[in-house]
Formats: sequence, C-alpha cells, structure tokens
Amino acid sequence: MVYDNEMSLILDSNSKNEGLARVCVSAFVAQLDPLLADISDIKTAISEAVTNSIIHGYDNTPEKGKVYVNCKYKGNEIYIEIKDDGKGIENIEEAREALFTSKPDMERSGMGFTVMENFMDSIEVISEVGKGTTIKMTKKLSSCC
Repeated sequence: MVYDNEMSLILDSNSKNEGLARVCVSAFVAQLDPLLADISDIKTAISEAVTNSIIHGYDNTPEKGKVYVNCKYKGNEIYIEIKDDGKGIENIEEAREALFTSKPDMERSGMGFTVMENFMDSIEVISEVGKGTTIKMTKKLSSCC
C-alpha cells in the first residue's frame, strides 16, 4: 500500500521519552485535522504501547534499548507501529487479559493492552521471546461534519 505520509521515530527506552512519542505522533496526526477525541485516543494508546516497551520489554534497565515508532496514514486511517528489541512476551493471550500484570511489585494495573484495544480500532501484538515485541494499531479518524 502506498501511504499519503509517514514518519519514524527512534527513542531510547527511557520513561521520559514516552511523552515525546505521544506528542510527536499527535503532531503528525494533527495534519489530518482530527477531532480532539481521536487525538486523545491515539495519545493514550501510544503512551501505553511505549510504556510497555520500556517497562516490560527492557525491564526498565539502565542499559537502554531502542523503541521504534512508525506512523503513517492513508486517507483518514492511521497506522501505528511500536517496536522494541527487548525480551518479548512469553504468552501474548495472557498478557492481553485485563488486569494481568507481570510487574505487581511496580503497582502496574495490567490494563495496557485493554486500554489500547478500547481506544484504537484494531491492535495486533507480535512477539518473540528474546527478540522483542511489535504492536500494530489502526484507527479511522472520525468525521467532524
């Protein structure tokens, strides 16, 4: 598929960069003059995906990995991919269950994937243990008129 526009961002797996990813993607999507509700949904999903990469993919370790953010659109449909080269997810189905967390000691709510699923039209999780995780999300922007 040929997209109308595309951007890529590579960030250190530092929790400070979650906000940067959210702002960059929302600025990119703003070109399409979306409703504020759509921007808010996308920003929330980005926050969850990037935070998952940092906290779970790289275990929030001092040795920084990279988080890759790719965003593109065709018409009014947004395609977002968040990727890490971290430890991967052993059981994707279990990780996608509401309230499941592998980090209860960090007071994680276990709602990351549930939030992404509720704010985006589709979400696909691809992961290989020892090699990393990719989260692919799509959202069709609402029409204001």
